[in-house]
Amino acid sequence: MHASQRHKRFIATESNWCVRANGWANRNGWRSYFAAVSRLGDGLFWYGLMTMMVLLDGMQGLRASLHLAATGLIALTLYKLLKRWTRRPRPFASDVRIRAWVAPLDEFSFPSGHTLHAVAFTLVALAHYPLLAWMLIPFTASVAVSRVVLGLHYPSDVLAATGIGAALAALSLWLVPGVSLF
Repeated sequence: MHASQRHKRFIATESNWCVRANGWANRNGWRSYFAAVSRLGDGLFWYGLMTMMVLLDGMQGLRASLHLAATGLIALTLYKLLKRWTRRPRPFASDVRIRAWVAPLDEFSFPSGHTLHAVAFTLVALAHYPLLAWMLIPFTASVAVSRVVLGLHYPSDVLAATGIGAALAALSLWLVPGVSLF
């Protein structure tokens, strides 16, 4: 099989995954759940988390919040550069079978900025507050899944963003002395 045939097959398979996942939004409650999670992933959840860290843990919370904010600024810059470079259309713009259940924040699909930020923020936050894992890991997984279910991203956008977010968090943790995930 030639590279172009493999690429076409990959695109078709990924579109089919998007169609299936997008159909979940037709089921009772799922659209509302994923739309709410996605909206919180716009930044509201993370801003609230950073505020609570400061309010509940003073200077340690401020240090953690500043670490999250710095990581977030780098993540935002990186994700915008990647979107401009790849210019991959969103699933709903490429396949009439896929519906955008919420409005996208920008035009392009790769990578998922919501997922990239959620993964990076979760890993950095867990380095500071490991006991938050019970809340942050399910929330981050829900954000990632929401992007495909809502018709805004392909699974590969989410998987790539997961890797980029993890790498960014690892770099961030390496650069900040005294903070480690393990």
